[in-house]
Amino acid sequence: MSEPFIGEIRIFGCNFAPRGWAFCQGQLLPIAQNTALFSILGTTYGGDGRTTLALPDLQGRAPMHPGRGPGLTARRLGETTGVNEVTLTEAELPNHKHVVYGAQTVGTEASPSNTRMMAIDRPSTGDNIVYLNTASTKNTVMATEAIGSMGGSQAHENRQPLMGMNFCIALVGLYPSRS
Repeated sequence: MSEPFIGEIRIFGCNFAPRGWAFCQGQLLPIAQNTALFSILGTTYGGDGRTTLALPDLQGRAPMHPGRGPGLTARRLGETTGVNEVTLTEAELPNHKHVVYGAQTVGTEASPSNTRMMAIDRPSTGDNIVYLNTASTKNTVMATEAIGSMGGSQAHENRQPLMGMNFCIALVGLYPSRS
């Protein structure tokens, strides 16, 4: 591996930080022992700027370049954004409906398919009817009360697919030129 620049961030697929590197987990480091790194990072990621500096916290995050792209909002270096879980509101869902049909015939299938709902009525075994339509027409739409709501305003996972990799920052190496 070539000599890294101080403050360079790389991804490693191991459960330890290599010599001269540290995990990007937002930990505080003493400035007195990391003066070169402090001269590059300052307090961008935290720390009091007198005795401590903080490393970036990239645990469960995707890094993003600072700046502004066409049609995008501006992002500053060190800014964190996004959430791991999202609860959708009714206004965020597209208009749709769920329709379940019932038939007047007695159910005999224990498994659902694309043409039938799961329904069993076998008096000899004690199984009961899941739904029986008493209307005179077959394939009648069920009452809206028969279909329960789902979700219960619970959050769903919002992170992109991930793999167990560790972001590490170089604590020692070449000092990057300012030009």
